[in-house]
Amino acid sequence: MAIKIGILGYGNLGRGVECAIRQNPDTELAAVFTRRAPASLKIQTQSAKVASVDEIQNWTDKIDVLIVCGGSATDLPKQSPKYAKLFNLIDSFDTHAKIPEHFANVDKSAKEGGKVAIISVGWDPGMFSLNRLYANAILTEGKDYTFWGKGVSQGHSDAIRRVEGVQDGKQYTIPVDSALKAVRAGENPELTTRQKHTRECFVVLKEGADAAKVEKEIKNMPNYFSDYDTTVHFISQEELDKNHSGIPHGGIVLRSGSTNGGKNKHIIEYSLKLDSNPEFTSCVLLAYARAAYRLSKEGASGCKTVFDIAPAYLSAKSGEELRATML
Repeated sequence: MAIKIGILGYGNLGRGVECAIRQNPDTELAAVFTRRAPASLKIQTQSAKVASVDEIQNWTDKIDVLIVCGGSATDLPKQSPKYAKLFNLIDSFDTHAKIPEHFANVDKSAKEGGKVAIISVGWDPGMFSLNRLYANAILTEGKDYTFWGKGVSQGHSDAIRRVEGVQDGKQYTIPVDSALKAVRAGENPELTTRQKHTRECFVVLKEGADAAKVEKEIKNMPNYFSDYDTTVHFISQEELDKNHSGIPHGGIVLRSGSTNGGKNKHIIEYSLKLDSNPEFTSCVLLAYARAAYRLSKEGASGCKTVFDIAPAYLSAKSGEELRATML
């Protein structure tokens, strides 16, 4: 019997989860919950219901796992603890510094409801977190490096669009090639923020806007661009729509370590190159939804992270199949 999935929120991530469900025959979409008027939402899955989020408590016996597809800034800190009492739950909370606090809030709620919640699922945090842990456990003497990109940063792109005089814009995070080469060579460099990444902005100006003023404001923006070498390109809306409409991303996690008192050096590297950040993230979310369902069936409850989930729980294959084909 297929695992019945509920999606809360139908933006880029919610649409991605629906897409992933269509590729995983052991799952099916039961319902999409929205803050918008349900009649205004058109989804791909004809058999699934679109319902108001106000009706979600009526679905506790019709959904095996709820995947919460809101944003980390304001949505998930409220939604995940609230709904973890009612459903087995997955979220993609990605504010790294606040994960311990979010975990505690969701854990309390999930235990009260006897449900399983897995938070901070995606590729960073998520798959990159796992690779950092594996690499640290194996190479206990060494240094960690994480490079993001080349890819679109949705938060930084939004920050550009809020600058006065900007009609539209996209921002790419790009690893500095010389820094990456130094790490791969086992040089273990000490790298500043500026030395690891550059930022490239493509901006459409509003009519009459001062390009020099806009460029200066972008480059000096604290927390976003002031700590980076930033390039600003002014282009037309047509060019932006044609060449920068996608949401690609990716990155690289490395552990540079040594054994035998430093005599031998080792590099562990894991990389991702993604045409669609939200669609890939959605595939990770769905794999962990499968794990949450299985853990719940075993009687588990409370909050988990990717660190707590055995790899076999993620796969639709049986233990016998995995041992025969992947071990």
